[in-house]
Amino acid sequence: MARICEITGKGPKKGNHIWRSGKAKKKGGIGTHVTAVTKRKFYPNLQRVKAIVDGEVKYVRVTAKAIKKGLVTKAPHRRWKKEGAAA
Repeated sequence: MARICEITGKGPKKGNHIWRSGKAKKKGGIGTHVTAVTKRKFYPNLQRVKAIVDGEVKYVRVTAKAIKKGLVTKAPHRRWKKEGAAA
């Protein structure tokens, strides 16, 4: 399953993890130096939400930012009970 938001289309981004050594000049050192650069990925904050999509209640994977913006209409809570459990 791809790590992509179903509403905004936001996916993973490439980046670097920069390793530094030394003490900053401000703190009394001789300065920091880059010792290694390794590749990494930044993943979107995906959440599995029960939402109304095209009039149907479905589970969708959307970013937390899309939920906060109000781009997702969450499904209402179920109020009915199962017939077998009523007895």
